[in-house]
Amino acid sequence: MKIATLFAAVILGAALSSAVAQPEPQENQWDISKVDASKLPAPSTQADVTFAKDIQPLFKASCLRCHGADRPRGGLKLDSREGALKGGHDGKMIVSGDSAKSLLVAAVARISPRIAMPPAPRGRRPGAAGQGAGAAGAPSAGTPPTGSTNQPPNRLPPPPPLTSDQVALVRAWIDQGAK
Repeated sequence: MKIATLFAAVILGAALSSAVAQPEPQENQWDISKVDASKLPAPSTQADVTFAKDIQPLFKASCLRCHGADRPRGGLKLDSREGALKGGHDGKMIVSGDSAKSLLVAAVARISPRIAMPPAPRGRRPGAAGQGAGAAGAPSAGTPPTGSTNQPPNRLPPPPPLTSDQVALVRAWIDQGAK
């Protein structure tokens, strides 16, 4: 009888330790339901927004260093309309016709530090859209100039984030069908 009880205790202990040892699933940082869309800038009122004419220049200045054709991070290529619409390893980033449900908009608006693009330099939290660069793309007062001693040697400064007006234009492009 003691052997059966001991055997049952060992089996039960192994089952419990196995259940405890299982890692919990990681939270998906790219879950749009975790983003407060009310913090997004309103879409631009500009009509006939196209990728080639209006959006590609914005992405070229702020996104293509990491999401260009060569070694795109997360598999997300933003150098072409087709690449942007396809998405990356984490799925589609654009919901054509609904910018408020498009992860790309939440990322470039930088309303959540978890998904802010471009990411804030280590040790700094991103502000709302438009706080990282002025209307002309100039760094804000809190951003060290290129070549500053605050930058590690041989490392490029982060690209400028999109301004509120630029995010509004991306929203308009998506809401107008991402043409």
